[in-house]
Amino acid sequence: MKSLSRLLLILTAIGTSAPAFACSECGCSLSSDWAAQGLASTPGLELGLRYEYYEQSDLRSGTGPISRAALTFPNDREIQQRTVNRNTWLDLSYGLGSSWALALAVPYLDRFHTTIAEGDTEISTSQANDLGELRLVARYQRPGGFESYGFQFGLKLPTGKFDQTFADGPQAGEVLDRGLQLGTGTTDLLVGASWFGRPAPAWGAFAQMQFNQPLAARAGFLPGTGLRFNTGVRWLNPSRFTPQLQLNCKVESREHGANADTTNSGGAFAYVSPGLTAELGSGTSAFAFMQLPVYQRVNGLQLEPKWLLSVGMRWKI
Repeated sequence: MKSLSRLLLILTAIGTSAPAFACSECGCSLSSDWAAQGLASTPGLELGLRYEYYEQSDLRSGTGPISRAALTFPNDREIQQRTVNRNTWLDLSYGLGSSWALALAVPYLDRFHTTIAEGDTEISTSQANDLGELRLVARYQRPGGFESYGFQFGLKLPTGKFDQTFADGPQAGEVLDRGLQLGTGTTDLLVGASWFGRPAPAWGAFAQMQFNQPLAARAGFLPGTGLRFNTGVRWLNPSRFTPQLQLNCKVESREHGANADTTNSGGAFAYVSPGLTAELGSGTSAFAFMQLPVYQRVNGLQLEPKWLLSVGMRWKI
């Protein structure tokens, strides 16, 4: 059975008197593209459109939740309230043959955020809608029968803005923390490797690892280094619907720099992600995935989601 959709990355940055800092990056890379996991590419252009939604309202420290009811204001720490993310991605993939392909991911981000800054008693609010940071990746796959390998390398480009300010509340006009901006402002190196196998005739499996390394700081900010690992299985039944189950893991180091929130950044996360892809005919496919956290360990205080939803479609041109 052919793959039904392309690469899905749920890797969105979340995210002041003196600046108030708040940083929380949630979600792990989620893949609905089995071709990216080692199956042979097909020549030509593929177009994808996907939408992701997640609300971060779970305030956490370490591996446990924090009750806001037990907190008093003004507080000597910033207490984030809520971040709502509605993101749309345009994915373009061009196969150069059975082994090589180029992929471009273009995000448009919509983020609403509320927080109570250190020393404040009222909520400050921000709203941002604009282009995020483009990702350009080259992919090589060694074609095989029931098992194959591949690798990916590319760049995350500094196309997202990082000068957003609060719109309302005591912090109105102050610049948001860099971890909450639509972009980090840095160029990051992306390197990955993948494996695809068929442990049984009706089952497919994959494993993928990706390393994300910022190449240099910009304007007093260096994002954390990230390492992501995904694995999953799918049931290759005779119908046009293909159930899938993935485990998505991420470890990220702390931010650094004068404009970084080093205390409240970085951590380790694991999500279980059930999903379904559907072949609609005429080179068209659709998918839907739900990510559910099974392990979260954050540094400092950070907002995390209780679930994440991703839906999309793919067209072979």
